[in-house]
Amino acid sequence: MADYQPVFTGGAKPWTATTSAAVTGRRVLVESGNGTVAMAGADAADVVGVAAFDAGSGAKVTVWPIDGVIHELEASGALATGAGVVTDANGQVKTATIATAAAAGTLIGTATTTAAGSPLLLRVQGRR
Repeated sequence: MADYQPVFTGGAKPWTATTSAAVTGRRVLVESGNGTVAMAGADAADVVGVAAFDAGSGAKVTVWPIDGVIHELEASGALATGAGVVTDANGQVKTATIATAAAAGTLIGTATTTAAGSPLLLRVQGRR
C-alpha cells in the first residue's frame, strides 16, 4: 500500500518502531515486545497506533498514534457512524458497544463515517 497519513493529526507526531512480524499500512498496531510492534488481534487492549506503510518483520515502520487523531481504517465488516470501534484480527477494526469496550480498555475510538467500499474503509475519531 502507499504511505498512509491520518485524516487529522491534531498536532500528534508519528514515531518509528521495529516490527516483530510483517505489518500492513493503515492497520492498527500493538506493542509486541521491547520497542517492537505487530498488527493487533481481536479486542486488543494494548493498541499503540496505526502503521504508515507496509513493512516486513524486523523492519522499521512509522507509527501514527491513536489518541486524538482521526484515522481512515479498514473494517472487517459493516460498521455504522457513531459505533464504538475496537480491533479485530489482522489489525482491522470492528463494531463494539462503547460502554463495554471502554470498561474492558479495548475501545480505540468512535466511527465518524460508515464503512464503505472495498476494502471497507471508515473514519475513526481516536479515543481521548
